[in-house]
Amino acid sequence: MQVSEAGRQATLLDDLPTDVAEPLASRMRPCQLHDIAGQQDLTRPGSWFASMIHEGRCCSCLFWGPPGVGKTTLATIMAEAASLPFSHLSAVSAGKAEIQTVVKQARSEGRTWLLFLDEIHRFNKAQQDVLLPYIEDGTLVLVGATTENPSFSLNNALLSRCRVIVLKALEAGEIESILRRACRHLQQCSPAFDVAEDALQALAQQADGDARYGLNALESLFEADAQRCWSMVESTAQGLQRAARYDRDGDAHYDLISALHKCVRDSDADAAVYWLARMLDAGEQPLYIARRLIRMATEDIGLADPKALDVALGAHRMFEILGSPEGEQGLFEAVIYLALAAKSNATYMAEKAARKLARQTQAGEVPMHLRNAPTKLMKQAGYGDGYQYAHNSKDAVVNQQHAPGGVDVAGLYAPNGRGFELALKERIAWLQERRAKVERTKAGRE
Repeated sequence: MQVSEAGRQATLLDDLPTDVAEPLASRMRPCQLHDIAGQQDLTRPGSWFASMIHEGRCCSCLFWGPPGVGKTTLATIMAEAASLPFSHLSAVSAGKAEIQTVVKQARSEGRTWLLFLDEIHRFNKAQQDVLLPYIEDGTLVLVGATTENPSFSLNNALLSRCRVIVLKALEAGEIESILRRACRHLQQCSPAFDVAEDALQALAQQADGDARYGLNALESLFEADAQRCWSMVESTAQGLQRAARYDRDGDAHYDLISALHKCVRDSDADAAVYWLARMLDAGEQPLYIARRLIRMATEDIGLADPKALDVALGAHRMFEILGSPEGEQGLFEAVIYLALAAKSNATYMAEKAARKLARQTQAGEVPMHLRNAPTKLMKQAGYGDGYQYAHNSKDAVVNQQHAPGGVDVAGLYAPNGRGFELALKERIAWLQERRAKVERTKAGRE
């Protein structure tokens, strides 16, 4: 849909129309770069984006960021600055036919068209590929908007033709400033309408970086009673509490579990329980968290504290038995224990090294003396011949070949000397010394 001339001419604050049929978030949309809250890397004078706008240029790009941070606004300002016709499609409902309609219109007028494609990550590979020739020949300037990581959701051919621009969630103070301006605008329609300072600050906090959410919340107060000065208690009672911004299949899911894992690894119990609380409060599945804790216990603690795995498994079992909310207490106990446990990734590194060596030496044969010989024929073939039974030796230590010929497995497991791994490190050193002594005795040197 092409932006109307009236929409382009609408300005902030006092010049805004007082027609309340248009959503407040739309009426408050900035038309000038310097009016945009946040995104200073793009909007400050001298930045590459501001210079491009000032010179009336534009480029195909992808705006990646959370909701309500200005993606649509920036695309609109770009089209206006470059004097390009503007079409706004959503990948939720649009497809190849809608794109072809825009292309047909652009070619019939002989003009480059700016296509703003919201939720572009919802296009599949075939739909994304449709865009490529039109970006290439200049029929379209594509401006995509996505809340998902484009490196995962968009194909390389499209990424190579577009500049990825990362947008940040707005600070509470920036949203508060937007809400104050919106309040003044609404007072043009109803002078009695107002929102107390603490309530306005609460709305800005609850918006969680999303200006559109904050404006919609403010508008709901206006619609509920445009003759009232809303207090903190009244606005809360209106049901404006927001659920945490979280998507169990999106970036927030992976970002938060990554933060939890790294805090456990870095032995920061306080930060770890904070991220755990954030995930649970947002509705993350507790059993998913429990499974990740089990992984942390082996990857980052391992044999430095063998009890860590038991604690993580216990937390998983506790939740299975009790469920929410009581069973979640076990997750907090496990996170604190794992965070404060001695750390070692020696087991994890041993696994990686062993798997790599195993793939490289798949043809290596099991030494004959280590093979089982359950039949007479196998014994005659030499299976098990020369095997040394450790329990028949002093200290249950023998010195015999345990790896395929030519395969060096020494040092695959290298304990770091923290926690219980200190005892394991000492045990390995003792075993090496004892085996060397056994070898010297066999050679008649002792």
